[in-house]
Amino acid sequence: MSAKAERLHLRLDAEQRAMLEAASEATGSSLSAFVLRSATDAAAGVLADRRAFLLDEQDWRAFDEALERPAQDVGGLRELLSQPTVLDARDQG
Repeated sequence: MSAKAERLHLRLDAEQRAMLEAASEATGSSLSAFVLRSATDAAAGVLADRRAFLLDEQDWRAFDEALERPAQDVGGLRELLSQPTVLDARDQG
């Protein structure tokens, strides 16, 4: 195992910290170890969904055919994606 040299700083409220501390105690690990393991497990799950997926032969053919079709404009999609969302409003304030 290599030495850990990188740090990640997080800001959290008291309720979040209390929950993480309770969960780390329940698993018998330090807060840092619990947060690191939980975060890396979640990251691996997110990435796994984007790296590999299995299809039977019929679904693979349909998928492959869809990839080979030329791109099409979807009415209103470009405009929809260029407008602010509720998430953008949250970042502002």
